[in-house]
Amino acid sequence: MITILVVEDEPEIARLLRSYLEREGYAVVLARDGEAALRALEETSPDLVVLDLMLPRLDGWQVIRAIRETSRVPVIMLTARDGLEDKVAGLELGADDYVTKPFSPREVVARVRAVLRRNRWGGREEARFGDLSINYLSREVWREDEPITLTPTEWKLLEVLSAHPGQVFTRAQLIERIYGHSYEGLERTIDAHVKNLRQKIEPDPKEPRYVLTVYGVGYKFARATR
Repeated sequence: MITILVVEDEPEIARLLRSYLEREGYAVVLARDGEAALRALEETSPDLVVLDLMLPRLDGWQVIRAIRETSRVPVIMLTARDGLEDKVAGLELGADDYVTKPFSPREVVARVRAVLRRNRWGGREEARFGDLSINYLSREVWREDEPITLTPTEWKLLEVLSAHPGQVFTRAQLIERIYGHSYEGLERTIDAHVKNLRQKIEPDPKEPRYVLTVYGVGYKFARATR
């Protein structure tokens, strides 16, 4: 399930955005200040951030600077300012889109959809990791030009990890991305899928090159070579 982090200190606006986004099938996490936003970013690894500029503690400018130091997650900025300079500044800091208050929640949802389409795989349709090639559109995987057949769960696991190279995912986060909130099984189920995926994509599954274990936390994917 796709997770949206909404950072907004006005409770009514936050509730309204959550309601509209949840109707579209997104999972929504709310944060009311900049510090809470950075904690939520680390804890939930959202697929997109809707970020108000005028926030207590850390403002939106500080938050997006901090986000861009470690993450490429798409960001849509919300602000009451409509000056061109503010919009340009936001985009130059790394925002993917910019919405001016007052706004229609339906407009925000439409922009969320558009940005997610553009950034679903980090802005790429294909990725190369050493001798491993991944085509996200066709869902095809090759190692040394030999096609690899994956189960749907193995593909989703590979898609989530490889689309965010270097980003650490806990088992709980991977389960949510693959199965959604309704999953009631054990988190360790992910370990079995990782083992099976490694058997198929790794040159040496005992010394993994691509799907890396972060001990005590979860898993991450090696960074792309191009």
